[in-house]
Amino acid sequence: MTTADGARLAAYVREPADPEATTVVLSHGWTLAHQSWDLVAERLPGDLRVVTYDQRGHGHSTFGRGSKRPKDESVRRLGSDLDAVIDQCVPAGSPLILGGHSMGGMSVMAYAGAHPGAFDGRVQRVLLTSTAISGLTGAGVRGEAVAMQLLARTPWRMGRLVTLKGQRTLYGKDPDPALLESSRALTARTSMRAFGAFHGALMQHDETAAAATLAKVPVTVVVGTRDRLTSKRLGTALASEIPGARLEVLDGIGHMTPYEVPDLLAGLLVGTA
Repeated sequence: MTTADGARLAAYVREPADPEATTVVLSHGWTLAHQSWDLVAERLPGDLRVVTYDQRGHGHSTFGRGSKRPKDESVRRLGSDLDAVIDQCVPAGSPLILGGHSMGGMSVMAYAGAHPGAFDGRVQRVLLTSTAISGLTGAGVRGEAVAMQLLARTPWRMGRLVTLKGQRTLYGKDPDPALLESSRALTARTSMRAFGAFHGALMQHDETAAAATLAKVPVTVVVGTRDRLTSKRLGTALASEIPGARLEVLDGIGHMTPYEVPDLLAGLLVGTA
């Protein structure tokens, strides 16, 4: 599908027998792609429609026509992309369950802020895992923002810069080597432009205004105690912003929850965990 600003988004749909079945839409994290949700998606019941997609600039999706500078990208734009995916891939009568990991969770929050009416009956449940509603501003080392702006102008893929040792820091205790390689390979295929361009968007995002809309439906927030990117503090703050939200703090788990705890996430999405 093509967005209003010319970005081409790649989406992948598992169709159930019933066209009016509930649809689960899953949004992936920064420098990943739709495959990061595969372990969760395959654990979801077969009578659900499952939609995964590559966020703009990731996987097989492109940037928009006007995206020439890092500051052109924003979490709000990612929320608009999620709306486009829902519009094109989900039948009008299908109830929705939304799940977002890391940057994908921010996309879900941005969608909620821009489309409150969808939470008055259509959206049934929301899962926000390893993410934050705000508070990333100022994170990182000195000069990081400038470096990211330079990377955003670099056409190459991240490739060999992405190592298993680096991936290891994103996981919790004793990660499966096969999972490390799977996520490493996805990130290695991501462009440096995407890595740099969305850094500023993540640092500056603030979807606190969406909390009241999210509170209309059951929301579960998941965070690992070994998450070095979106820490337990940020996960707890997110849950506290949304009245009635359920908080799951996972001991020993890192940032890569769709890889580390797919059974739990699948259960939370369908309300059985």
